[in-house]
Amino acid sequence: MRLFDTLTKSEVELPGPPARIGMYTCGPTVYQRIHIGNARPYVLSLWLKRWLELRGYEVTLVENITDVNDRIYEAAPNHSAKLAAKAAQWYVDDTDALGLGRPDHEPKATQTIPEIIALIEELIRDGYAYESGGDVYFSVGRFPTYGRLSGQRPDQVEEQEPNPLKQDPRDFSLWKANKEGEDTWWDSPWGRGRPGWHIECSAMAEKFLGPSFDIHLGGLDLVFPHHENERAQSQAAGREFAHIWMHNGLLRLDREKMSKSVGNIAPLRDVLQRWGRETVLLFFLTGHWSKPIDFSDEVMAAAQARVEGFREIFRGPSRPGGDWDSFAAALEDDFNTPEALAVMHGWRDHELLRRALDVFGLASRSGRRPRRRSSSSLSAGARRVPRATSTRPTGCVMRSRRRAGRRATWRTVSSSSRSDPRAGLRAAAGAGSASRPPRGARAVGDGARTQGRGVAAGRRAAARADEARAGAQRGGRHA
Repeated sequence: MRLFDTLTKSEVELPGPPARIGMYTCGPTVYQRIHIGNARPYVLSLWLKRWLELRGYEVTLVENITDVNDRIYEAAPNHSAKLAAKAAQWYVDDTDALGLGRPDHEPKATQTIPEIIALIEELIRDGYAYESGGDVYFSVGRFPTYGRLSGQRPDQVEEQEPNPLKQDPRDFSLWKANKEGEDTWWDSPWGRGRPGWHIECSAMAEKFLGPSFDIHLGGLDLVFPHHENERAQSQAAGREFAHIWMHNGLLRLDREKMSKSVGNIAPLRDVLQRWGRETVLLFFLTGHWSKPIDFSDEVMAAAQARVEGFREIFRGPSRPGGDWDSFAAALEDDFNTPEALAVMHGWRDHELLRRALDVFGLASRSGRRPRRRSSSSLSAGARRVPRATSTRPTGCVMRSRRRAGRRATWRTVSSSSRSDPRAGLRAAAGAGSASRPPRGARAVGDGARTQGRGVAAGRRAAARADEARAGAQRGGRHA
C-alpha cells in the first residue's frame, strides 16, 4: 500500500502484512462541539485502520484529546477544567454517532503530564530547550532541518508566540508558567504551569506507539506550526517519530476553510441529525482525503441520493459479478476512496457490495459500541424505506426550509472536483511547482454516470415518503 507523505512529497510504501502499523491522529482541542470538518481526520483514520486490518495488518490507532490549552482558558476563565471535561464528552458522543467504533487509545493531555515533563527535561539537558521566566522554550536554531515538513527555510520562519524573554523569535513553548485566570496547573522543575500545545502530542504518541511509528494523520492546517514543532522536538530528543505524514484537505463553506474562529461551521451533531450518518460517511467518500472538499446543501443532497441508490440495489435481486481487485487497487493506491466508490457503483452483487461497504462502516448494524439514531446499514435498505428528508434543521448555518420541498438552504459553494488534489498541500508546504495529475479524475466521471440512478432512486423514495405523509393526514395507513 502506498500513501502520500507530506515530508518527502511522494508516495511511500508501507511494509507488507502482517506488519504492525502504528497510527497517531491529532484530535480536537475541546472547548465546544466539533463541526463536520473536524470529523474528517477522525473518519479517515478509522477507515484506514479498518482497511489495513482487513488486509492482515495489526494496527494500533491513537487519537489524542487536548484538554488544556489557551483556547479553553479563553472560553472559560477560571472554569476551563469543567468546560474541557464537558466538551470532551460531547466529542465522544458526536463521533460515536458516526458508527465507526473508537480508536484504540484516546489519551488526554492532562493524563500525560509526567511524560511531558520528562521529555522537556531531556530536551533541556541536551541543549535543545531553555527556561525563561518560568516558561520553557524549544531552541529552533539548534535543529538544522526545522521547516522541512512545511517547506520553509529556517531563516524565514515567522515568529511564534511573541515574548521578549525568548532567545529567538522563532522559538516555541514547551511549558508555560501559570497565569491569572488559568485554573489548571501542575508543579514542575520550572514552577507551576502547564504544557505547551506541541509537546503534548510528542509525549502521547511515544507513550502508546513508542519512539517510532508509521503514520501521523491530521488536518492540512496543522502542518505548521503544530506538526513542524512535533517533529523538531521529538527528533531532537533522539526519536525517529513518524515515517509518513498524512494531511487531509479541509472542508470549505463559501470557498473558505470551515473554522470555529471564523464562525462558518456546521456542528457535526446537527449535520448527523439532519442527514443521517450514512449520508455523512458517503459524503466523505466522494473526495480524495488529501483534497479540500466543499460542503453545501447540494453536495449533501447528492450524497443522500447515492445512499438511496445503494439501497435500491439491495432491494433488487443480487447479480453475481464485480471485481474486488479493482476496489482493492483503488484503496492500495493512496487510499483513493472516490475511485473505490466508482467501482462499487458498478456492482449488483449483494455480498461483494456489502463487503466493500463494511470497510467504511456502512454494511452492518453491528459495532463495537451501541449506535445512536441513523445507525442503519445500506444493506438493510430492502427492509425499510427511509424518509427522503431529515428531521428539522438545528445547525447554525441553516437559514430556512420550505415545507413543500423539505429542503434547508445552506450557503452554496462550487465544486473542487477538478482541482489538483495536492494543490492545497503544496501551498501549505511550499513544495514549488512540481505537480501530480488529479487523482480520482476517472472516479468522478464514473460517479457522474452512476449518480443519475441514485438521484432517480432518491426521487422515488421522496415520492413514497410524500404519499405516506399524505395518507396519514387523510387518516389512512402509511404505505
